Amino acid sequence: MGKFVVKEVKSGIKFDLKATNGEIIASSGVYKSEAGCNKGIESVRTNSMIAKVEDQTVENFEVLKNPKFELYLDNAGEYRFRLKATNGQIIAFGEGYKTKKACENGINSVKKNAPEATVEKAKD
Repeated sequence: MGKFVVKEVKSGIKFDLKATNGEIIASSGVYKSEAGCNKGIESVRTNSMIAKVEDQTVENFEVLKNPKFELYLDNAGEYRFRLKATNGQIIAFGEGYKTKKACENGINSVKKNAPEATVEKAKD
């Protein structure tokens, strides 16, 4: 089972969603408070289960309603995803992947791990 690891950073607090093997599969932006971060975690849990994938790497892709995963190519030519909540806010994002299939696997891992993931504070 996956876990959300909450940690303090210079500018606030953030989380990483880790798979069972300990690999980070998604991260959050920085929140001002722990309460805000916890709301972000709940939003990822809820939205990841119902979000469809909008594949922005294909021509004339269909623009989907939020919540959704946006799969896209970054400026370095790597595949990435971001999860948007119902209100359009980005609530989690993935790392860069060399292949589209690996990025799709990352999205599927979020869908699988986030709903039941435990929450813990990072060990310093």
